[in-house]
Amino acid sequence: MTKRFPTPDYHFSYRIPPVSGNTINGLGETSPRRARQVFHGSGARKLEWVALEMFFGLTMPLHIFIRNALNRWELRKADGPLARKRTPVLDSAEMSKQIKSIAKQAGAGAVGITPMTEDALFEGQTADYQTAIVIALPQDYETMKAVTTVKAAAETVDTYRDVSRIVMALAAHIRSLGWRARAYGESADLLHIPLAINAGIGQLGKHGSVIGTEFGSNFRLASVLTDIPLAIDSAVDIGVDDLCLGCQRCTIDCPADAISDQRQWVRGKKKWYVDFDRCVMYFVKTLGCGICIEVCPWSRPGRGRSLSQTLLAKRAKRDPT
Repeated sequence: MTKRFPTPDYHFSYRIPPVSGNTINGLGETSPRRARQVFHGSGARKLEWVALEMFFGLTMPLHIFIRNALNRWELRKADGPLARKRTPVLDSAEMSKQIKSIAKQAGAGAVGITPMTEDALFEGQTADYQTAIVIALPQDYETMKAVTTVKAAAETVDTYRDVSRIVMALAAHIRSLGWRARAYGESADLLHIPLAINAGIGQLGKHGSVIGTEFGSNFRLASVLTDIPLAIDSAVDIGVDDLCLGCQRCTIDCPADAISDQRQWVRGKKKWYVDFDRCVMYFVKTLGCGICIEVCPWSRPGRGRSLSQTLLAKRAKRDPT
């Protein structure tokens, strides 16, 4: 049975439309550059679509607004003082193992480590760290079946709170060893997706989110930037493109018609891209939406590994080399 989602009819609009978010994001640009923030900022810089973000915050249910505000308040602990004595790292692989173990014990669903790269920073930002530790925390699948409702919105906000607490605790542990570390939650001060892809958490799906074998795309990301020596993980190929190229589930189910079946040029890379101007209006109307994540075949619990194995096996038969 096909689910019925709210229609893309809006009781709000801009009196003077802002610059298209697609233009700001670099849609159609074949030369590389850093991303510019458009929406959902941390308050550190003025955003072109800030009026819509303010409207989003003021019109969400009060208990969701309070939870979100408390999450951002907790992130004041993102950084802190270092221990006076630095613990030497003699084996970066062993230290990585310890870091991942601590993160998993704190509740992380998946952990990956990658070199810090410029494509994770917005234009004008600096981050003097060598390495990123990326944490993925799954959302409750049954709760997220209620996407576009207050119930699902609360689950998303709570997941962001929990994953932020994990990276803050992890950063505090690293600083206790005498090494610099700063936590980044959902405060929009860091592009988690390129780091997650490089760290082996998953691959980019056509709906603009990372897809992994454990939780599909039904998870939220946070990161720790640090200079402690760590062994690096590699990006993975789990067959996401093999399915996304032929699957139209999110494309069809998106009421805003924001998801394309074709990769597009964005800041010098040809990749999956979601139409910002169409997506964000529906996102605001539906308390953060999430339809594309919920309907994605990868997100069904227990499905990802077998789906990946099947897709990779079929590819191997098509191209034995």
